[in-house]
Amino acid sequence: MTVNTTLDSKLGGVSTVDLQTLDAFLASVERRAFRMAEIATRDRDEALDLVQDAMLQLSRRYAGRPAEEWPALFYRILENRIRDWQRRQTVKNRLFFWRAPARDEEQEEDPMALIAEPGAGPQEELQRAEQMRRLERALHGLPARQREAFELRLWEGLSVEETARAMGCSDGSVKTHLHRALAALRQELEGVWP
Repeated sequence: MTVNTTLDSKLGGVSTVDLQTLDAFLASVERRAFRMAEIATRDRDEALDLVQDAMLQLSRRYAGRPAEEWPALFYRILENRIRDWQRRQTVKNRLFFWRAPARDEEQEEDPMALIAEPGAGPQEELQRAEQMRRLERALHGLPARQREAFELRLWEGLSVEETARAMGCSDGSVKTHLHRALAALRQELEGVWP
């Protein structure tokens, strides 16, 4: 049995057109969602699992909903998966305190990230890579809600209302979290980013 047949049987009354639209939506958010999860977990494999779980849950439970609702629903599911993972890690670290923490700086580089952009020289590529490392460290240092507001509003381009739905808070809270995140990032990244 193929994956599509299995998914079709679980989705029941969802039309093929809706499935194609859902597939296109998931393809459009997969890289950014993976990056968000990777920054939160600092583990590529865990991040991939979290994104896949979020995609499956969206497909199974919300494929019949209007496509305009999918971004907020998807990011809400993803953030819940990340929080659940972080809680499990906290418990695991308390129970198995003698184990060494996971290596975050020494992880394997993504081979696709090593491919240079056309026209970019080695100096620009090195500078851009260092800027991204500093940004990732700064984002990881933010409180979870501020990081979530930053990623959803600025990276994903969700509106304030969609971000509020995804985060489960008011519009004003989203604006406050984003303002604080930007202030902290400006201070942390002064001189690194223009």
